[in-house]
Amino acid sequence: MTATTPAHAPAPEPLDGDGGGALRWALADAWTMTRRGFAHWARQPAALAVNLAFPVMMLVMFAYFLGGGMTVPGGGDYTEYLVPGMLALTMAFGLEATMVALTQDLDRGVVDRFRSLPMSRSAVLVGRCAVDLLASALSLLVMLGAGFAMGWRWHHGVADGLHAVGLLLLLRCAMLWLGVHLALVAGRPEMVQAVQILVWPVGFLSNAFASPEDMPGWIGAVAEWNPMSATAAAVRELFGGPGQGGGSWAVEHAGLLAVCWPLALLAVFFPLAVRRYARLSR
Repeated sequence: MTATTPAHAPAPEPLDGDGGGALRWALADAWTMTRRGFAHWARQPAALAVNLAFPVMMLVMFAYFLGGGMTVPGGGDYTEYLVPGMLALTMAFGLEATMVALTQDLDRGVVDRFRSLPMSRSAVLVGRCAVDLLASALSLLVMLGAGFAMGWRWHHGVADGLHAVGLLLLLRCAMLWLGVHLALVAGRPEMVQAVQILVWPVGFLSNAFASPEDMPGWIGAVAEWNPMSATAAAVRELFGGPGQGGGSWAVEHAGLLAVCWPLALLAVFFPLAVRRYARLSR
């Protein structure tokens, strides 16, 4: 007679049998997975440094190499227009790092190993998201410091500044779950390159570098409704920097769209990612 073992071991029941115990157990496992991400940072500091330095290099390149030929709607300093756009773009491009990390774990069988352990099923995704959000917060601090060194300033109070950071992290959270879903669909690190080909044009088709008012008609309309444009425009307003021209509904209600777009993306891709993860190896 041969014994068979299930592909994935059932998760243990919390000792006290109540919902609070299950939540504490899930949070403890998620914290363990988050610490795993921190350990990767400690073992691979060069990769973390490159991820932090690349947006700064982009900011310097556009501000100093191309900024002299750029005009700001209504006048103003181009650096003050550019920095909020680059902050929003950095939050959107972060989905590539999420995809790379998760597809590597999938390709190496690490995720299957975690799913076979007596641990919370949500811990892998929650831990991944926590690490990436913390990395994004660190990236924001570095970008704000770089912008400050280049002469950028915010002109409103601390509350508005924190509001702007909150909108940026909300966009990052939405893009993070989009990245998780795409990683689970792709399954292999090589497929991330296909997503990168699409991410860059979508990112540049926004108001991050130039006002949609200066673009051809239909391109400008698409750029105005880009979720990154909404966040960038709202952040510019909160920081007191120069805004974009035009009087369309999307421009006048950028603050509202900066909340609605990420929430809509979360409403779509969070359940899709969770469902896809639950169906792995079935």
